[in-house]
Amino acid sequence: MTAAQLPPVAPEVTATLVEDLSPRLRKRLDAAVTKLAARPTHRDGDTVTVAVDDDTELRLHAPGGVVATVDAITCGCLLAPACLHRAAAACAAPAADPPSEPVPDAAPEPGSAADPTLEPTPAAPQESAPGPSAQPATTPPDSTLLTATAQATAPTPATSAPAPEEASPAQREAAAGLWSAGAAVLEAGVDGAGAVAQAALLRAAHTARLRQLPRAASAALSVVTLLRAARAGDPSYRTADLVTALAELLGTAHRVGTATGAELAAVRGRARRPYSPDGSLRLYGLFTEPVVTESGHGGARTWVATPDGRLCTVGDVAPGGVGRALGVADRTVRLGDTALTHRELGRAGLAVAGATVSPDGRLGAGKGVKAVTARGAAWTEPPLAALWETPPAEQAARALRSVSRYAEPNGGGSDLLFLDVELLGAVRESGGACLLARCDGGPLVRLTVADDDPALAHRDNLMLLATAPGMRLRIIGRLVPAQHPRLTLLACSHPTGEGTVDLGFDRLRRADLPDPGAPVHTAPPQPGGPGAESPLHLLERRVEQTVPAGRAALGLLGDVTAEARRLRHGGLPTAAGLLTALCASAAQRERDLFGRLLPADTDGFATHWLAAARYSAAVAESLCTAAWAPSPGTLTESPTDAATTSRLTGTGSRR
Repeated sequence: MTAAQLPPVAPEVTATLVEDLSPRLRKRLDAAVTKLAARPTHRDGDTVTVAVDDDTELRLHAPGGVVATVDAITCGCLLAPACLHRAAAACAAPAADPPSEPVPDAAPEPGSAADPTLEPTPAAPQESAPGPSAQPATTPPDSTLLTATAQATAPTPATSAPAPEEASPAQREAAAGLWSAGAAVLEAGVDGAGAVAQAALLRAAHTARLRQLPRAASAALSVVTLLRAARAGDPSYRTADLVTALAELLGTAHRVGTATGAELAAVRGRARRPYSPDGSLRLYGLFTEPVVTESGHGGARTWVATPDGRLCTVGDVAPGGVGRALGVADRTVRLGDTALTHRELGRAGLAVAGATVSPDGRLGAGKGVKAVTARGAAWTEPPLAALWETPPAEQAARALRSVSRYAEPNGGGSDLLFLDVELLGAVRESGGACLLARCDGGPLVRLTVADDDPALAHRDNLMLLATAPGMRLRIIGRLVPAQHPRLTLLACSHPTGEGTVDLGFDRLRRADLPDPGAPVHTAPPQPGGPGAESPLHLLERRVEQTVPAGRAALGLLGDVTAEARRLRHGGLPTAAGLLTALCASAAQRERDLFGRLLPADTDGFATHWLAAARYSAAVAESLCTAAWAPSPGTLTESPTDAATTSRLTGTGSRR
């Protein structure tokens, strides 16, 4: 049995079943989850049956696809309903996503809290130490807050502006619960965050959703999902993903207690709204890329653009792997009555009526959507040509905002870059070879393959293009956040100048190149730029090491003076201070008068870890942005930079 064979279970159901267990049974819960995962299952309509043993069956009833009540999980053993099997089944099943936000029938009053179209303007979070948000600050605010307060309270000739909205006491209490549950996971690490710790997170997530904090609730569910993937040995699990999810959870929980006005609206978030009406659209095809996930799904995604340059996608992804991806490219697009395949749409156009679009640009294929084939446009013709007119540095900054680890949910945007380049040749790296190109109006860019699967054409096409130094191409790539300009190459103009090439599906031939006899050119290493030798990885490594093994493992590192010295010499004094404070907090354990260890300060450790995680992410993004600048300079950190980063991460110190 795998988690995918069980229906999703509502978070409050799992939390209730675990909370109802006796302390003795809770200690056996993780072992029971592992044992239950090895048992066979059978699905009959909305009911999934698990054979606990030869004589006992466990049933999960999921009308509508989700187990929504505690009574929907039944067991035939003698101890039921107070048995361990029901809780184990709920913990083994995937956590159900929160319900989507319905599209309102009538538009609310513009500017009101209920206005779903209201886009809050970014506001810098106030500098204060993250911790349980339910505890009010007992220290003076910083100078920024004092200035803002003075401006808000100063008498004006006109009527005074209303006070900015603040979180309610119930929301602060819910945020405090999320903080405590997240800090406990960080304290224990993946190895110690078993079913009981996960149930505490699920309960906190459910409470946060009831208190109208969907963003924090979603972050908690993401942490639970990643914890389960890590403990199950899922090959798609990455520690960096759990670091990001934990930092998002702790950071959002903290900001609930300090944010006001527009910032509070962003921190609260909005319930997921998969698709919204978008009227009639005229779409122009750009390219089609294969989609192959580590979970075994495969398909194709076709990118299209509107006349004003907005990017949308039409996808078809389902279980099947790379074989399905290759077949779907030549299947008809699931959108209205069009007969175009994905490959054809990438070079044609569509006229869509009754369109629905998700926040990330996916086009819906509901019954009310009508679509007919229309004329497309070449990459050199309007409106598509305008995509290549934006300077590379501006495109990279926009793409980085969309892929930022802590981007605002449903912020939109795309991670694609549209560049005109001159190929220089192959560059050998530790992970293999890539293609070096000179970008018009920008720096040298390293182009890598989007997928190394030999069934796809990415690798062969890239190596063939590397044999034609000096050739000029118009390309589309996906930004890879790094300390040097880097893209995964997705599509390019055909070397002959006729049409375009989907580099994942179409295979170039040597005869397509202008000079098929040109030798392979190995370009010199890319000159060092901002962050080329940055020691930031020293802090990032310690942040990541905390997540798998918890606080105790980090506390055993000993002296980190040498690493802190390297960070200071690299122009990152704040990073050095954060590293020292993080390791000192991990190793700190006080004793009472009788020499017994006192409980660890989980809140204090979580505070230091959150500051280090958010700081390292902010600096890494700054290094990436600087690398794309036309004339990069040396990036160093000034006291003002450190204060700004502290304010942006929401992890200032109490004074």
